[in-house]
Amino acid sequence: MKRKKNNTFKNLRKMYPYAKKYKKFLIGYVIAGTIFCIINVIIPVLSAKIVLDISNNLLTDLLTVAFAILILNIVSSLCTFFSSRMQQKFYYKAITDIELNLINDTFSLKKSEIDKHTSGVFIDRLTKDTENLADVFGNIIFYLTQFFQSFGVLIAILVINRYMFLYFCMLLVIIYFVEKARTSNWYESTKEYRQLNEKNSGLISEIIRGMTDIKILNSNKRFFEVVGNKLEESNRKNDKINSTMMKYIFASNFIQHIFTFLFFVIGVFLVSIKNLSISNFLIIYMYKDRVYGLVESISVLFSSMKQFTLSAERIFEISDGTFEVEKFGKVHLDKVKGNFEFKNVTFGYDKNKPIIKDMSFKINSNETVAFIGKSGSGKSTIFSLLDKLYTVDQGEILIDGININKLDKSSIRDNISIINQSPYIFNFSIKENLSLVKKDATMEEIVEVCKIAKLHDYIMTLPDGYDTLVGESGVMLSGGQKQRLAIARALLKKTEIILFDEATSALDNETQKEIQEAINSMKGEYTILIIAHRLSTVIGSDRIFVIDDGEKVAEGSHKELMATNELYKKLYKTELKQS
Repeated sequence: MKRKKNNTFKNLRKMYPYAKKYKKFLIGYVIAGTIFCIINVIIPVLSAKIVLDISNNLLTDLLTVAFAILILNIVSSLCTFFSSRMQQKFYYKAITDIELNLINDTFSLKKSEIDKHTSGVFIDRLTKDTENLADVFGNIIFYLTQFFQSFGVLIAILVINRYMFLYFCMLLVIIYFVEKARTSNWYESTKEYRQLNEKNSGLISEIIRGMTDIKILNSNKRFFEVVGNKLEESNRKNDKINSTMMKYIFASNFIQHIFTFLFFVIGVFLVSIKNLSISNFLIIYMYKDRVYGLVESISVLFSSMKQFTLSAERIFEISDGTFEVEKFGKVHLDKVKGNFEFKNVTFGYDKNKPIIKDMSFKINSNETVAFIGKSGSGKSTIFSLLDKLYTVDQGEILIDGININKLDKSSIRDNISIINQSPYIFNFSIKENLSLVKKDATMEEIVEVCKIAKLHDYIMTLPDGYDTLVGESGVMLSGGQKQRLAIARALLKKTEIILFDEATSALDNETQKEIQEAINSMKGEYTILIIAHRLSTVIGSDRIFVIDDGEKVAEGSHKELMATNELYKKLYKTELKQS
């Protein structure tokens, strides 16, 4: 239990910068809340006086007190409105900052971390847990002001009658232990439920993205069963949590009902022995609900802090070391020449099963080099290592003679473009998709790269031209159009190194020829690396590397490899038969 308490305060310290940044809203919230509390301590006394004035037929005094209560209630309502506005302003500004910081932290994660977690892990934390973090200061202030308001009432009761004070203190102690047990149980149970929910969010996200394939496979029923089982498991857990919580709430309410009855028993007894006057009994009666409000404040504050602690642990583990982050060096290169070298590189997604095995090769700047080999031989992994999406297990990769681990992120990512066989196109306009890599790109530059990528003519047939929205994952574009847009994006980025990973695989023969001409026109100006199954597209490369089972088994020109390497010759002849 102590460990969780320490974690709570530790997480609150991490949240302090947000409170400090928007402290003016919190200060306004505290001032309005304090005035509200003072008013709510005074009103029960005035309300009791009204009852006494009615009893004594003091109607003029009654109207005066009623008017005073009216003014206080109006001020109280204004304070409530003002404090709510301050809390809302703080909440929306804080949650925006928290979400942006979480997204930034997620961008910093190693690709291996992204690979092994479902999207639900990040979606749930970004959408649900950030809300709990942004709520924390508003909740603390609100329930603490409620606490001090009720505590002020307790002090007033102590002044009026110490026996009634002890009665209420006994109630609070019992409810405290009930709520402590409830929230501890809630914390552990909800932690498991959140983990199940993350998996479900990831599964549903995958189903939505793969809806077309599900229809084609006619697997609707099977996926419906899978999702149904997962949701049922999650809902059973949630039902169990709620059932347990309802038992605690019932126990808490039952205790309050018993104590309400005892309140009247004790009150009548104290009045009968002349230890408590009727007027003071009425005042304490008016205060009774405020003391019960203290019970509620303790309960909700407990729940709020437990919820905050759980959400904070889930969010901060992304940036505090539980998830591995990308690590870069400090050496900065504004513009690389484009020389690459692999020196005895070994790498595997599972370190016990290497994909790349003791591989060595050199690539010169402005050279065009192709990588060919059977599927699964490790070609795409080479590109991922060059862009430092993964870190080598052994050996080293050099860019312009500098170990890639010593270079900062911009030296690598700003100088290398990868055009994948399935590029991700965002649900923006065509123009916005291109501007992602160059914020200040002019329309002339955008049109120029689209012409080179053979995409401009198609764009001009669209009703909104370059302002056309392409849909989620670029659903409005064909596979070939997506790849051409990705090529245009890489050209606009103007990196010295361009990696084509099956970039023409989804194109028809005519379009592939046009793209190949565009690539050929770039030769000599960029370092170009190409992965291709179609050997006809790489025949003109300066060199061709043959990759087999994670090893570079041969290199040379097309002519040289046809004469010296059986694997290359076999792959080429197989392609000729299929064409």
